Formats: sequence, structure tokens, C-alpha cells
Amino acid sequence: MTRLTKRDFLHGSAAAGAAVFMPAIARAQAVVLRWADGQPAAHPSPQSALKAAAEVKEKTGGRIEIQSFPNGQLGSSRDMVESVASGALTMVTEGAAQLGQFVPQLSIIEAPYIWKDAAHMTRALKSPLMDELNKALVEKRGMRMIGVNYYGVRHLTSGKKPINSVEDMKGFKLRVPEVDTFRAMAEAWGARPTPLNFSELYLALSQGAVDGQENPLPTIASAKLAEAQKYLVLTAHIITPRLVIVNEAAWQKIPQADRDVVVAAVDKAATWQDNEILEQEKGLADSLGKAGMTVTTPDNEAFRKPVLASVPAKFESKWGKGLWDRIQAL
Repeated sequence: MTRLTKRDFLHGSAAAGAAVFMPAIARAQAVVLRWADGQPAAHPSPQSALKAAAEVKEKTGGRIEIQSFPNGQLGSSRDMVESVASGALTMVTEGAAQLGQFVPQLSIIEAPYIWKDAAHMTRALKSPLMDELNKALVEKRGMRMIGVNYYGVRHLTSGKKPINSVEDMKGFKLRVPEVDTFRAMAEAWGARPTPLNFSELYLALSQGAVDGQENPLPTIASAKLAEAQKYLVLTAHIITPRLVIVNEAAWQKIPQADRDVVVAAVDKAATWQDNEILEQEKGLADSLGKAGMTVTTPDNEAFRKPVLASVPAKFESKWGKGLWDRIQAL
């Protein structure tokens, strides 16, 4: 047993007394928000999280600390979303289609060929539609959208076989995210959809477990997929937004003024990311071509037709009757 001397007691009392007069902000422990992402650290998405974290730390005087976990460190896309729903994780940036497992209507904003162009997507995501979807996410699953990022236009890649037309997709083993709308798109092309988590993709391509994959150009570049794929096929089949999601219970524990700071920082970082991805997209096809990939542009209408002939009708009951047409009219 350790004896407490008078000197120890006086020293401890003095320290405690000093602590009483320290500003509350200095005594309070920082609120830590753990923010996960499946993308590599070199991708603009995790980089934007670091920018937001620095802004939040500065603007809150250290009251809020955001810790970034890129590269799927905290699990698969599905794992990370489920962790945010349960409260084991605070935040995640993920595609809308993944969130469709919790609120089915959400997957429509990452549906193939739903967007006419990036401007159409931006109009829709700033409309009351997103407020409705967010309300459903909060009420049904205890998660909230606090930001939207532009992820890019998705294209195909192939390891050995050139893809010049949709007929070339027949029997093609295509890695897709673990999402039903992506599987349906691949099937409409005649491909064999192979759902895999992103963290497993490079190895699967390298070993020939799948023939190819589809992703935006910045993702193809940052994940070094060109090392395992010979052909880049500019299909532009999906314009993808990614959503920043936070656990609602954790969010409500943060004072409103600090929540406003976090949202503003996430929005500012998203603007940087959007511009960065748009800038990268301008030159990446050429860069990937110079790095050794064969770049082709197929008849995109031939890819579009079989998907639009089947996917909207197939998922109407999941998305809600009339929602596809409502988005098309925006």
C-alpha cells in the first residue's frame, strides 16, 4: 500500500485547485468523430476529410477532433455503413447505392443512366428530394447525411479482352460493388456480375478472378488499377455522388454551433474535392493511355438501351412509384 504524505497531498491539492480555475474548454475532453472511407489515402475523398478535420479543429478550438480512416481500414463498405448505424463508428463517406440497404429510395441517386449530366445531378441533390431522403434515413436508421461529394463518371476496364460493343460484355466477369442496382446493370449487358468489396479489387484483378471492373477515372488511377488492367473503356454509365453520413445520436450530442462548423467544413472540403476530381477527369484518360492502357470509346447508346429497358421497372417498387420520372423532370 502506498502512503500519501502531507507533501503529496498539498501538491495534489494545489494541482486540483489550479484545475478548477482553468477555462472549461481546456479541461473538457475533445469530442472525437471517427470518419471512415473505403478509398485510398491518395484519393481526393480521404484528402477532403483531412481538410475538413483541420478546419473543424481550428474553428472549434480543438473541441471537435475528426480522425480519418481511409483505405477500408475499418471494414467493407457494408461494414462501415452498418457501424455508423449502430454507433460503433461516427461517420463514413459512401455511395448512395450502398445506403439503399437502409433506405431503399436512396439507391436511386446512384442508378445507372439516371443523370443527364453532372449539372442535372447537382440540381437534384440541392432540391427538396434530398431533404425527404435524409428525413427517411434519420427516422428509419438513425443516420444523417451532412454532405454530398462528386465522385466522378464511372467507366469500364478490362484485363485481357477489348470491349468495343455491348456484345463484348457477354459472359464478362465484371466486378461490381455489393449493390443490387449495379448487379442488374451488369446483367442487362449480358455480363456476369461479381460483387466484391473495393479493398479486395486490386488482388482480384491481378489474379484474374474477375475480368474487369468499373469506377471513375480518379479511383482507377489512385488505386493503381491500370497495373492489372489493359483496356479503359469510356462508357460513362453512372455519374456517382457519394454521401457523408453521421450517426444521428452522436450528432445530437454535439452543440448546434459546433455542428454548424462541421457542416460548413464538410461543404468547403467537398467543393475542393469536386473541383479536384473534375480537374483530374479532364486529363486522366490521356494519362492512363500514356501509362500503357488502350483507351476506347464504344457506342454508349448501345450500353444504355438494355439497362434503361430493364432496371427502372425492376426497381420501381424499391424506389417508389414515379420517383425515377420525378428526377428526370428536375
